[in-house]
Amino acid sequence: MYVTGLIRNTMLAATATAAIVFTAQGAMAEDVKARFSWKLKGEYGFFYLGEEKGLYKDAGVELTLGEGAGSQAALGALIQGQEDVVILPGIFAISAIQKGMPVKLVALYQPESPIALISQPDNPVVAPKDLEGKSIAHSVGETGTSYLGVFCELNDVDCSKISKVQMDSQSRVPQFLQKQIDLVSVYMTNDLPVLEERTGTKFPTLDMTKYGLAIPGMAVVASNDGIENKTEVLRNFLAATGKAIDMARADPDAATAALKKVWQAGPSDKVVRQQVEATSASIHSPSGQPTGWIDEKAISDALKLIGSVEDIGEAKPLSTFYTNELLTQ
Repeated sequence: MYVTGLIRNTMLAATATAAIVFTAQGAMAEDVKARFSWKLKGEYGFFYLGEEKGLYKDAGVELTLGEGAGSQAALGALIQGQEDVVILPGIFAISAIQKGMPVKLVALYQPESPIALISQPDNPVVAPKDLEGKSIAHSVGETGTSYLGVFCELNDVDCSKISKVQMDSQSRVPQFLQKQIDLVSVYMTNDLPVLEERTGTKFPTLDMTKYGLAIPGMAVVASNDGIENKTEVLRNFLAATGKAIDMARADPDAATAALKKVWQAGPSDKVVRQQVEATSASIHSPSGQPTGWIDEKAISDALKLIGSVEDIGEAKPLSTFYTNELLTQ
């Protein structure tokens, strides 16, 4: 009886201790509201995989993820305190900071946006020089063609021999599919797998990043106030996200399944998996640095890109645009 009672008391004590630890962990968890700049897509798969596997909870983060309606709206919500971080193309945040918005990049996952120009199989464009004599769709603010002049200069292409046809953003792809124009820009992590499955066509692809066009892509942006006042929880969020990226790279099927649980109206599993894999391939950091580390050159080059298409005045000090402090423990 004594032994039985001792075992029972030990088990009760262990259970009580576990409950106290669990309660303490729950009490320490802090909310992080994260807003994407756009609707759900495979690029965001690793966030949902990390959430499903408990990486954020283990880091003391109670994560809320939300879809968006454009970079401008996401940044506005951040400044108003409705969100703690926003996930959006870094080039838009850099432009906003140059104009005075009090935010910073705290992680840059895609130093180069995974943008490509696609053409028709019977009229392929697979090298920069092939662009001459071709027509390309362009809409205001479109990342893929806004910096075409820089791309031409980098690759000794005569841009005057390219017909850039301005049109509504919704018309670009239909006009291309109807062969009214020769080329359209797409994100390899989003649009390309969808188009190829829909049409059953493998489009010739000119990967602009391979020919030197480095437009900062997926980034995490926080307000200056948030960086100061929520330092530790944002650091924990980024650490967990780094683990989630590694997990999605190792198991794209799991990332696909996690995303499809909340994106049931999305494209096929095959397409989402292709998006997840393309995203993993596009994420990299300087050697020896944690995932998301921001190279100062990426910022300075981005300012030159922006300055090539609009008057930005005198560039702000580079430290205004980013911090790597939240990526270090």
